[in-house]
Amino acid sequence: MAFLTEAEPERGANLPVLPGISRIVANNPGPMTYFGTNTYLIETAAGIAVLDPGPEDHPDHVEAILRHTGGKIASILVSHTHHDHVGAVPALRAATGAPTVGFRTSGLATFDPDIKLDHMASFAGMLALHTPGHASDHLCFALPAANGDKVLFSADHVMSWSTSIVSPPGGDMRDYFASLNVLLDRDDDVYLPGHGPPLRDPRTLVRAMLTHRVIREQAIARKLADGPFDTHTIMDALYSQLNPRLRKAAERNVLAHLLKMETEGKAIRDGERWRAA
Repeated sequence: MAFLTEAEPERGANLPVLPGISRIVANNPGPMTYFGTNTYLIETAAGIAVLDPGPEDHPDHVEAILRHTGGKIASILVSHTHHDHVGAVPALRAATGAPTVGFRTSGLATFDPDIKLDHMASFAGMLALHTPGHASDHLCFALPAANGDKVLFSADHVMSWSTSIVSPPGGDMRDYFASLNVLLDRDDDVYLPGHGPPLRDPRTLVRAMLTHRVIREQAIARKLADGPFDTHTIMDALYSQLNPRLRKAAERNVLAHLLKMETEGKAIRDGERWRAA
């Protein structure tokens, strides 16, 4: 797959993306977050909407959001409740009083959005798309046009720099497949992901991601034919060249595939091991 790279963004800066859209990149770089979480500032008819305020315990990032908005925030949108996206919500809400917006069923006990959205709900001129897979409460937000472009805030469902981790129980591989197909049925021009740079011609990468997952599942099925094996053994066989820092995440992806295959009658669980059905 052809992923994108970018130079490390200036920390604390409000970086233009498209007309009416900018981003501030949180200083939480890592093997799962690239240079950090993208916090988007989106101009709407009701005022500035902040999408994904970023991780907790990063007061400089919250201060940058407040500085670049003048503290005048109409709403705080949450794409999903993983800590690197939702952690700063309490601090930003306390500073501004802005209502929080997220999927109707939160995946985090400590976050209950003030405004609950369902699939295909409209909010602030955007369309919410429930795209579970990476997270059960994952939302993408579609903006009809920015300088002529149809924009999708794709968060962690589709990123420009890497594939997404699907880690049960919040992550579900069957849902991930289905949600990728939801995006393939659309005609968005550019994706603005939760980490990394904007992605143009996005459906080319979405199709490649689906193909990659099908090939990975076929490899797991071939391995199971010689089984039974536990998830670590399967991961070790399939990801032998992987960065050691990513091997635990890869094992979670293997488990997600196996649970999908179990539901589809293609794999059988035997304690900690799995075998072909």
